[in-house]
Amino acid sequence: MRLIANVFSTTSLVLLTALGAGEVRAAELAASSAVDAVTVYPDGASVTRIISLDLPAGENFAVLKDFPLALDPSSLRVEGEAGAKLTIGAIDAKPPRAAPPVNLPELDKRIEALKDERANLQGAIDAATARRKFAERFADTSPTGIGDKGEARPISEWRAAFAAVGDEIASADAAIRDAGRKQRELDREIARLEQDRAQKPPSRLEVRIELAAAAATKATLRVTYAVRNARWTPLYDARLDTGAKDRKPALELVRRAEITQNTGEDWSNVALSVSTVRTARGGNVPDLKSLVVQYPQVPRPMAAGSVSDTAMNLAAPAPERSRQFRASGGKAEEPVMEKAAEQQAAADVSGFQVVFKIPGRVSLGASEGAKSLRVSTATIAPDLAVRAAPVLDPTAFLEASFKQTEDAPLLPGRVSIYRDGVFVGRGLMAAASKDETVRLGFGADDKIKIERTVVKRNEGSAGLIVTTSKTDERAFKTNVRNGHDFPIRIAIEDQLPVSENEDIVVEMLPSTTAPTASNIRDRRGVLEWAFEAKAGEVRDINFAWRIRWPKDKGVVMVPAG
Repeated sequence: MRLIANVFSTTSLVLLTALGAGEVRAAELAASSAVDAVTVYPDGASVTRIISLDLPAGENFAVLKDFPLALDPSSLRVEGEAGAKLTIGAIDAKPPRAAPPVNLPELDKRIEALKDERANLQGAIDAATARRKFAERFADTSPTGIGDKGEARPISEWRAAFAAVGDEIASADAAIRDAGRKQRELDREIARLEQDRAQKPPSRLEVRIELAAAAATKATLRVTYAVRNARWTPLYDARLDTGAKDRKPALELVRRAEITQNTGEDWSNVALSVSTVRTARGGNVPDLKSLVVQYPQVPRPMAAGSVSDTAMNLAAPAPERSRQFRASGGKAEEPVMEKAAEQQAAADVSGFQVVFKIPGRVSLGASEGAKSLRVSTATIAPDLAVRAAPVLDPTAFLEASFKQTEDAPLLPGRVSIYRDGVFVGRGLMAAASKDETVRLGFGADDKIKIERTVVKRNEGSAGLIVTTSKTDERAFKTNVRNGHDFPIRIAIEDQLPVSENEDIVVEMLPSTTAPTASNIRDRRGVLEWAFEAKAGEVRDINFAWRIRWPKDKGVVMVPAG
């Protein structure tokens, strides 16, 4: 009968009871393990290793030296089964000690011999250098010398002397170069041997598992642990078929998981899953501290030359109040290829998390880059509209909106956008739970022409007799033309200034075309004019407002933070 062993952790250890009397030392069994399954989270991973053991009866220690250094020792858990009663005790993880190489005497002897050889070469270099200097000194003095009786030497003797000097210098240079090359080779070999001689830091973690078997048996253990240097991020492909007169638009939304890991271990042929759980956030809500209202403290006198934190903060440049980002994607036609089926994950949805199980077995090496895997595919019937904000950009953008109906939430991530088979750019997917509305842009619609013009801009004063306030009055007209041969919904957005001071009064003037919505998507003052434009229809939207404020003050309009 096979029994499942009890599970213990380093935080909840159960001491083993002695199986026999006397001081019997537990045997150490060297074992190896293989990664079998991995669940990747947005901020870490859980790894399961399989260990197969032939256990003798009694107390034993399974010693494994192939675990990654990056694992969290407190997360180690062990469970398993065996053919006889098996009890799992303490689990211990520690880096193995750095040990000197076993052939240290041989390495020392070899390094010493190489250094002696290098010293001999240095002697040869010194001798050749001396020969060269002697030849150069001879060349400087002998040609001006005279014969035995002081007469000048013949030219033929000078030439022989010069040739002898040149040969000697060339021979010495060749000897110096040859010895120098050999020295460099010896230096490289000495450096390699000294590196082999040095104690290397451990690259793996040693895990010791205390086991007690009632009888000799075969056992299979599963060790799970957490690592931080792994993550997955959501990626999406959004492929929009804009439809035709006889075909409704359709949106194919493909979820992908981009997985990277730098755990120090390779995941080879493993069962892989990705989970939406964020493990780094912990299990509890953060603690709120008391919020105290009090009068500001009187600053203490400062020593001469010192600068207070407040002064430093005031001197620092103020952060930008707002930034506007615009992105556009170029159009590049995709090659027409036969569509191949792509495997995708099976979703395991519970009340608080979603786990996508990738089919088959997957391999992902440490630090080898990202691997993108298909998670799911959904075909959606979207609502299409053309949206523009001509106060910033007169371009009309095609937008598809739909209700998120899947139990698995859409997580924030990058989206590759395709319209009628053509790549039109990249965007961002916002987080969306079930039944929330999702909006995706699909690039510019060049057949919708939009032009916004300033009709009136008047800054002046107000008051019947005495000027009591200043005013700023503006009026705009937005012209919209549908160049399609079919009707399409168009939405135009614009801004009505918002006052946060009771002395500053903002009013929309009666000449304004009535907007269909205000404060859209919870943005104060943002108005929308939405309508169904017939084929070839041209429509004007009028928009006017006035601001009034005290005459002795000035106002500015800035984007909200």
